[in-house]
Amino acid sequence: MHHASEAPGAPLRGIIPPLVTPLADRSTLDLPGLERLTEHVIGGGVHGIFILGTTGEAPGLGAALKHELVRRICSSVARRVPVLVGISETAITESLAIAEKAHRCGADALVLAPPYYFPATQSELLDYLERLAPQLPLPLFLYNLPYRPPVFAPETVRQAMTIPGIAGLKDSSGDMCYFQKLRALFAELPHASLFIGPEQLLAESVLTGAHGGVCAGANLFPKLYVALCQAAASGDLPRTVELHGKVMEVCRLIYEAGQGASSVIKGLKCALASLGLCSDIMAEPFQRFAEPERSRIAEAAQSLKASLE
Repeated sequence: MHHASEAPGAPLRGIIPPLVTPLADRSTLDLPGLERLTEHVIGGGVHGIFILGTTGEAPGLGAALKHELVRRICSSVARRVPVLVGISETAITESLAIAEKAHRCGADALVLAPPYYFPATQSELLDYLERLAPQLPLPLFLYNLPYRPPVFAPETVRQAMTIPGIAGLKDSSGDMCYFQKLRALFAELPHASLFIGPEQLLAESVLTGAHGGVCAGANLFPKLYVALCQAAASGDLPRTVELHGKVMEVCRLIYEAGQGASSVIKGLKCALASLGLCSDIMAEPFQRFAEPERSRIAEAAQSLKASLE
């Protein structure tokens, strides 16, 4: 695993946590928490940081807070690892504004999902990328969202990867048959990066040739995900299977405490708070866990931490 900053144009590889956004209230960042969390993941050996993604609750954050988050992360990371910034806004002017901010603050790349309010056709998606990419000041990664169609179809991805400035793709669709089609396509593209989102699929994705994962659990236990990615990348099957089992425990104990799509982020933020890393206030309309989930997750986080040390 190497950092993209080591060589100009070296493709990005490894574990890139989609950072949670620590909040003090609906329009204020939890700054000490943000600082602790950033140091925690960098200290855990991650290969980059991705802000304003799904795990970062980007759709629930106001524009001013997003801009402040970009500035503060770029400043505290200080080029130790690449910073990727989500620009999946519903208005292109907002996407371009965040892209500009990211560029000015020293971020390394941008991340864009398909428009998610009015689903676009594949030809509309390709047309959008052909128009947008030349206007962006940084390399762009495509992003298939969880829970939401459309995804970038393999043929759309193949054509998109010929557009200058498009550097790779993160797939959170959870569809492994689709992902393997992408993997075959990326095997022909030595300078591009293909990342898996769902950590339940990290082991098999990297074993079969993916370049890494953008895994929520790496906020909490970065060393575990880095170790799993390295074991899989080096083809160490017994170690991969063992570490995959530990990741599945994280998923079972931390993400499945509540109901609904938000419970993954609620559980993650609750665990981070219980380990003293950052606040677990959620972006509205969601609310953080109350009892009995809080105690259950705190206990699980402590026991997982002890078992990993």
